[in-house]
Amino acid sequence: MEAIRVAVRRGAVVEAVHRVHAVAVRDGAVVAEAGDPGLVCFYRSSAKPLQALQLARALPELDDEQLAIASASHRAEHAQLEAVRRLLDTAGTMESHLECGPQEGRVPEPLYHNCSGKHAGMLAVCRVRGWPTEGYRLPGHPLQQAIAVDVAAAAAVDIAEVPTAVDGCGVVTFALPLERMAFSFSRLESLEGGGRVAAAMRARPELVGGSGSLDTLLMEAAPPWLAKGGAEGLFCALGPGGLGVALRCEDGSFRALRPALGRFLEELGLPVSEIGHDVVENSRGEVVGEIAVA
Repeated sequence: MEAIRVAVRRGAVVEAVHRVHAVAVRDGAVVAEAGDPGLVCFYRSSAKPLQALQLARALPELDDEQLAIASASHRAEHAQLEAVRRLLDTAGTMESHLECGPQEGRVPEPLYHNCSGKHAGMLAVCRVRGWPTEGYRLPGHPLQQAIAVDVAAAAAVDIAEVPTAVDGCGVVTFALPLERMAFSFSRLESLEGGGRVAAAMRARPELVGGSGSLDTLLMEAAPPWLAKGGAEGLFCALGPGGLGVALRCEDGSFRALRPALGRFLEELGLPVSEIGHDVVENSRGEVVGEIAVA
């Protein structure tokens, strides 16, 4: 099947067209695909549930709020910031220990960075394991090496063959084929600590993304779906019966994901009425167009 084409219309005129690649995996086999399931891209923030496995193992007593915020790309909403603060307190660390730095367009403090929950969780793991907290984000640190092992094992690939780079928040990010991302999500609950991470994300979806986030929307609209978005138009999810799903907009656009996901879920026989075409609004909040599968 060809990639899913998503058109952006303003009035009756098509202003842009995005191509979205998608794949679904169950029991190790591809059950549906659109475009190129072998497309290699960086896992970015969609890897956060896997990066949180170390935290779930090191601190099994953590509650849903703390594990969910460690798996989140938050919008600096009040409840999300409070969850990060709680996790920092649990770790016995402070905001000044966060190595994510400030984020453009937000309050210029590390706490407000959308990855601060992940970083707070990483600090907590270092405290429990007796690893240095300084430089916890760097590739040679024991924490990042342990996470790399987790990601490679979840995707069933040779760790030596996984390209890496530096993510937007300063930690290591991993490049994998889209099909391997869907496969790793399909296995999440079978991994050590993965059941706790999944349960926390489902229990507190509003912390994982926030208002307007597609991952939060899917989890709230259609339990027991679990989902996590990533930078450059990536979206990964775990559906009923261990169904792993991954989508990637070829040009990195986020706006194409909602319509593409809606169409792909329909083709899987798992439609979600709240997921589908989107609208284009002007600065007055008036609907002036739509974003829909072409």
